[in-house]
Amino acid sequence: MQSRFLHASFALALSACLPAWTQLAKPQTPARNGGDFSDNAQPLNKVPEGVILVKGAWSSASDSTTPLPEGGEITNNVLTNRYFGMTYPLPADWVQKYEGPPPSESGRYVLAQISPASTYKGPSRGSILITAQDMFFSPLSATSALDLVDYSKDHLQVDYKVELPPSRTRIANQPFTFFAYWSPVSEMHWYVLAADIRCHAVQIVLTSRDTKLLESLVADLNKFEIAKDRSLEPVCLKDYAREENLITRADPVFTQHKFNAVPVRIVIDKEGNVKHIHFLSAFPDQAKAITDAMAHWKFKRYMRNGQPLEVETGIMFGHSNYPAFPGTTATTE
Repeated sequence: MQSRFLHASFALALSACLPAWTQLAKPQTPARNGGDFSDNAQPLNKVPEGVILVKGAWSSASDSTTPLPEGGEITNNVLTNRYFGMTYPLPADWVQKYEGPPPSESGRYVLAQISPASTYKGPSRGSILITAQDMFFSPLSATSALDLVDYSKDHLQVDYKVELPPSRTRIANQPFTFFAYWSPVSEMHWYVLAADIRCHAVQIVLTSRDTKLLESLVADLNKFEIAKDRSLEPVCLKDYAREENLITRADPVFTQHKFNAVPVRIVIDKEGNVKHIHFLSAFPDQAKAITDAMAHWKFKRYMRNGQPLEVETGIMFGHSNYPAFPGTTATTE
């Protein structure tokens, strides 16, 4: 009986001491930033609203002054893209809510995605999507915007029907190919206008259930402007980075084994030096290795009518699901 009493007294004393021991065991300064054992659940640094953090391959360039295909911007409701020489005042009460994703490995760009604002009073809604396909890296055996439109027409899914076959038209004094298709099930219509602009097939895709709205959007494209003087732009040559056009070259030295494709656009100056490098998708270490290697590349001068000209071309490094250019592929392993 006495033993039980002593045991109960010891247990009661132990339970009374536990809160004190717990307080003594607590750190004097609680963890500053979240976690299972922190008294402060508020993080030190917050991600800004509307921002998505991505760790991995991304687009980048060797300098910040040369215009990039994806470098367009909308200011005062006017889309401007210096690379393509494009200017497009958006329709009244239409806006871009979100910027497009980075370029794909196959050279696909989303230049703008435009939709009616909350202040839009029209009877119908729709969307304007402006994209560009880099013809250096296209996975299709297409050489022009017309080829891409024809491919789209010939490969529509069974639920889609051709509404208007491809035909030639002009916008901003620039030749475009126009094509329309629709879905009888959803009653959605797509008007596609495509043009060849500086090594790319640029497409304007208008979507709505209201064909009258689409016709008004097409008419509104008369405000679309494309630079007429393109004499200062480099010559687009898809396969120029071949061994027969190179005087010297150095292979990139990659420090890590990665299995992604690295599509690279370069501009070669009149003396045959690489003056600009644009990585459509690359990890930082890959971009640095390729940049360091290309500092040692020297091309033969490209001549036309006895005059040297700058050249813009593309090279695919690494492993790709798409065909690479003969003689220009380097592995990242």
